[in-house]
Amino acid sequence: MIPTLREAPAEATTPSHRLLLRAGYIRQVAAGVYDYLPLAWRSLTKIAQIVREEMNGAGASEMLMPALVAMELFEETGRAQDYGDDLFRLKDRHGRPTALGPTHEEVITAFLRDAVTSYRQLPLALYQIQTKFRDEPRPRAGLLRCREFIMKDAYSFHLNVEGPGGLNETYDAMYKAYCNVFSRCGLDFTVVEAESGPIGGSASHEFMVNCETGEDTILRCPASGYAANVEKCEIGARAWSFEGAAAAPLAKVHTPGMPGIETVASFLGVEAAGMLKTIVLEPAPGVDSGGVAWVLAVVRGDHEVNTGKVRDAIGFKVVLADEKKARAAGFAIGYVSPRAAAAAPGGALLVVDPDAAQGDLAWATGADEPNHHVTGFSWSRDLGAPTADARYVKVADARNAVVGDPSPRAKGSTLVAQRGLETGHIFKLGTKYSDAMGFAVMDEGQQKSSVIMGCYGIGVSRTMAACVEMSHDENGIIWPAAIAPYHALLVLMKPADAEHARVAESLAGELADAGLDVLIDDRDERPGVKFKDADLVGLPVRITIGEKALAAGGVELKGRRDPGKGEVVPLDQVRERCLAALTA
Repeated sequence: MIPTLREAPAEATTPSHRLLLRAGYIRQVAAGVYDYLPLAWRSLTKIAQIVREEMNGAGASEMLMPALVAMELFEETGRAQDYGDDLFRLKDRHGRPTALGPTHEEVITAFLRDAVTSYRQLPLALYQIQTKFRDEPRPRAGLLRCREFIMKDAYSFHLNVEGPGGLNETYDAMYKAYCNVFSRCGLDFTVVEAESGPIGGSASHEFMVNCETGEDTILRCPASGYAANVEKCEIGARAWSFEGAAAAPLAKVHTPGMPGIETVASFLGVEAAGMLKTIVLEPAPGVDSGGVAWVLAVVRGDHEVNTGKVRDAIGFKVVLADEKKARAAGFAIGYVSPRAAAAAPGGALLVVDPDAAQGDLAWATGADEPNHHVTGFSWSRDLGAPTADARYVKVADARNAVVGDPSPRAKGSTLVAQRGLETGHIFKLGTKYSDAMGFAVMDEGQQKSSVIMGCYGIGVSRTMAACVEMSHDENGIIWPAAIAPYHALLVLMKPADAEHARVAESLAGELADAGLDVLIDDRDERPGVKFKDADLVGLPVRITIGEKALAAGGVELKGRRDPGKGEVVPLDQVRERCLAALTA
């Protein structure tokens, strides 16, 4: 059952979406929900088996958890609220709230909370390969952003971070296993440092398949190989100083109805890079901020504040301030300047990015008054003493990195950008879930100790789609041999001819004995249709059985990546040539 299409539906805009539909791998059932047809299922099975072998090799044991998750488990960790509308919610016939699992941190933690009571039972690593659900508001790009998908999720449990049996040991083993998975799948990938996002935790890495159509931007240092996503990427040292005489008088300008930095900059006659952007933040709920009520992050107008970096600079998590609360405290949201730090009730902590901490420049910034900005702002003149007081002002990397920034790993090198698709993500969760759900064990000193966790995910169906994004041409898919649904396609020019059929059966048996998966195209179709379908489906080797080649004692053999028509290979050399083509 390989229902190929001449054209993909208009809504299929990415290469993987178009080609997997056209080549008969998937069919849409509903928005973001797909049938995996026989070819796709063979590839998915091969990817899953590679994942399974590497997870087993890393010391994890396979299990299976339910797709239906009691809502009370998500309530224990607060993720019922954090997920919001992304969580598929339903009620059973008794009115009990339930959800379709997007991940299974709560389920596995609840299970082990009851099953593990002593440090002697740790460390543990468990994984599953299962269908997951996420109610995407705008499903798109086929299998890359859908509402139902196949995923491998693994979880590890430890008493310590360091040392034998610690989180770091398993994390490193998983890192290596993930590299092995994507290498064995034949993917071109980059490992990048990443923010943990809604999963939480202290450290994480993303595994990105490199492709021009990737939805994520990776910043990379060509000299050192360092790579990170935009949210995590560090920036090398930059010179800064608040000192310097005022370069221009301070002047207030009426700027009514001008949303956005670019509009205001144009009106003031300056570049966005000549403006200061001040974002009002507040401590995240439940964190110990040491009495700090407000944090003002200041970056250049053409840059974006990175709250994760602000968190790292000040030692506690911050969130965008509640606008109503901030206005009540006197902040003119949208028109805030660094001077607002001194006027804030109880004062505020000012975090300034080095590129914004340039005292010899005349900056444009907010006037701390609705519909007004100022030009000529000077750090030393207009803020004064607080800039010298480390208790109130911190200069630190506080923004998203951009192309051309200095590398944090190689002096003199600058960051460059490339595109990628995330297919795997590993996290050091720490005690985020075990603390929330009361999962603790007796340690060697007979004291209760919170269990330390790690989390490791691979999108199995997403990996298949990412491979197509990475490896295709204008004619169709080009599969790496390891995850191709079949290794070789035997095309019969005259399927009704007894001799042609005998040769096909003989070759298929010989190749199967060598461990190859073989598909025979014995349809009563024109040669042109068969060749087009062969390229579209993308199997690594095509073997054509036709009169001319048979008369010469052979068949025509062509690698999917090879140009031209292929070459005639003697029948007794087909096996060796196929094996060589698959390992090239």
